[in-house]
Amino acid sequence: MWTRLNEMDRMLGAMDLLRSQLNRSFWDATTLGEDLGGRLIEGSPNTNLYDQGEFFEVKAEVPGLTKANLNIRIQGNYLEMSGTRESDAPEGYKTHRCERGTTSFTRSFTLPTEVDVEKVDASLSNGILSLKLPKSEAAKPKQIAIK
Repeated sequence: MWTRLNEMDRMLGAMDLLRSQLNRSFWDATTLGEDLGGRLIEGSPNTNLYDQGEFFEVKAEVPGLTKANLNIRIQGNYLEMSGTRESDAPEGYKTHRCERGTTSFTRSFTLPTEVDVEKVDASLSNGILSLKLPKSEAAKPKQIAIK
């Protein structure tokens, strides 16, 4: 009887060891994206979209990108942002470590309502792309007078 309990105890110990190794492997894989800024796994910038009543406001993290490397397209209620980060290594230098590699992304959203494309305001400051997207007149609520 003691032999069977010993075997059962060894089996449960082996299962605990396997579970802990799997948990560690899973944890390592999920934290890898955080260690690298979330860029290499996700491939797109973190973005917030706010409804300010008369307009939408979009804020996207695009560190290391310049205005020339960003593209913004709007058609109706469809917003598409794309960009590329090129290598900043000087010519003729040998790279010993490269964590900020080249990358490109495309991110698209379907907005709740259409946007007035002629009045869109876009700015880039400290690695944050800010878009102010005024709602089209047809999308704004209108007060109806009762006769």
